[in-house]
Amino acid sequence: MERNCTASCEEIVRNKQVILREHVRGFPREADMEVRDGSVKLKVEDGSSGAMWVKNLYLSCEPKTRHLMKTIRPGSPITGFGVARVVDSANPKFKKGDLVWGITGWEEYSLIASSETFFKIEHTDVPLSYYNGILGMPGLSAYVGFFELCSPKKGESVYISTAAGGVGQLVGQFAKLLGCYVVGSAGSQEKVELLKNKFGFDEAFNYKEEADLDAALKRYFPEGIDIYFENVGGKMLDAVLLNMKNRGRIAACGMTSQYNLEQPEGIHNLMNLILKQVRMEGFLVSSYYHLYPKFLETVLPHIKQGKITYVEDIVEGLENAPAALVGLFSSHNVGKRVIVVSRE
Repeated sequence: MERNCTASCEEIVRNKQVILREHVRGFPREADMEVRDGSVKLKVEDGSSGAMWVKNLYLSCEPKTRHLMKTIRPGSPITGFGVARVVDSANPKFKKGDLVWGITGWEEYSLIASSETFFKIEHTDVPLSYYNGILGMPGLSAYVGFFELCSPKKGESVYISTAAGGVGQLVGQFAKLLGCYVVGSAGSQEKVELLKNKFGFDEAFNYKEEADLDAALKRYFPEGIDIYFENVGGKMLDAVLLNMKNRGRIAACGMTSQYNLEQPEGIHNLMNLILKQVRMEGFLVSSYYHLYPKFLETVLPHIKQGKITYVEDIVEGLENAPAALVGLFSSHNVGKRVIVVSRE
């Protein structure tokens, strides 16, 4: 196979990286990470079939990153979803210059050994950073969890926790386009206003200001909840279980309240799954990558027609990535947080 590289690929270049210093206990701290300058030769070694070097452009900063940190050896770069440009390739699916998104390193350049988690970006008439959010893993997660798992119907009542994040803001808008009644919760009044005034939610509330989550949900759902899109777990899930309708559906996408705990919280109201015949199903978006083309066909027209609004929280510079990640767990972000490595 002809290699997709020129002589310039062999030059040694600086490679700034965000390194995990030690395994994280509890909430991540900036001290758990270190920004280092290294160097790399941008050439796939002979015999590295299927490998490719990419230049990272935009990195996704999300709660899932904290979960992935548990699998990383100290001294290695943090990993997560990102948008990149191929600079050298021994992979027949990708050539030099291709734009791609998938799991990469928190660094300027990454060597990708396996391309199973990578997609070529075909539509460049929308911002590339969108492939870290609405057109990437968060968008596909929203689509799969809502449409494939919950089988929504017009007029149903939908509740979304962490509703102002990259996934929640899209689930709510999908539900509104279908004609559902939609309520979301978030961690600040600014986000509550965003949900109602920008994303079109019917109602929204700040969960931090609610002493009794069960009472809050009964206030917004006096007849109960048909669909709950689960992003939080813990006390929120316990309260939701008390307020589900008969044959309600719960899509478990994430449980952010549990990621930083040494001992996970227990759930006390699971009997309601039986008594109300509620179906609760967890999912990994990687099991639904085959639906990505169908997802794009559905979402791209809505974006271009202005039927879906999308908000990003942009952080400039890889050196600011540790603070960006830590800030997620203090509700500092408004919208989908994206780290800009290079705008080329």
